[in-house]
Amino acid sequence: MTTAVDHFRAAVDRRDLGALDDLFTEDIRLYSPVKFTPFEGRPAVLGLFGVLLRTFQDFRYVGELAGASQTSADGAEAPSAVLLFRATVGGREIHGIDLLHLDDDGRIKEFTVMVRPQSAVQALGEAVLAGLVADGLAPSP
Repeated sequence: MTTAVDHFRAAVDRRDLGALDDLFTEDIRLYSPVKFTPFEGRPAVLGLFGVLLRTFQDFRYVGELAGASQTSADGAEAPSAVLLFRATVGGREIHGIDLLHLDDDGRIKEFTVMVRPQSAVQALGEAVLAGLVADGLAPSP
């Protein structure tokens, strides 16, 4: 059975921003390693992905783990997946994971990104901020 995770991974591989729209819940939250508060809502997350798809060089998924995780205070579990990736930003190699939580309809409702090393996090933060400013999605620093 093909899931939103499979469709997400294929859309990212094709750098197809339009294909991501139906995969996210309207109230999706994306937790970024370069911002304390999450990006909230489909428009904000799609805007961020537009920047990310332009920013990452040589982006590729190198592994996937699937399972379930507790995503609410009531202890309910939901399908989840961890996608391992490698990429380059500003000449820095990044190792990272995308942690995806799905809702009851199989859409991505929560997305957490973790990357290493610290120098890559800094390079990623600078590049993403510049892209968000350029797209009018964040104020100029």
